[in-house]
Amino acid sequence: MSVRMTSTGALGWYADRTGYRYAPCHPGGAAWPPIPDAVVALWHDLTGLERAPDCCLINYYGEGARMGMHQDKDEADFKWPVLSVSLGDAGQFRIGNETRGGKTESLWLESGDVVVMGGAARLTYHGVDRIRFGSSTLLPKGGRINLTCRVVT
Repeated sequence: MSVRMTSTGALGWYADRTGYRYAPCHPGGAAWPPIPDAVVALWHDLTGLERAPDCCLINYYGEGARMGMHQDKDEADFKWPVLSVSLGDAGQFRIGNETRGGKTESLWLESGDVVVMGGAARLTYHGVDRIRFGSSTLLPKGGRINLTCRVVT
């Protein structure tokens, strides 16, 4: 993984020497800022759920950044979908199966594309193989921002 990240919401993604986990505070001790209303509205519109997400992970992919194949399985209940919004440069998204290995498929996600992984797709391995750096003018210095909303508790 070569991505810079932060979070918004009641819980944020936290990493230290003991590992990765969701935590109610930023590493500096402050509470995470609230998820922007427009992002929460998009969640409600696209998932059809009344339940709001607990976390919006914000990943920045600069030139050469990628994220290896992984499952999103640190949440308490996998019945809730994961919603992912792509902004800025195009990213090559790869999705596989519920187990490692096997056939995968890739597609380019452009700025404004949204992926909702729910049901059987909720636990599929997925990742970002590469960024088409400079393919968008949204971010003045290039790169891709990915917003990933989820219910944690």
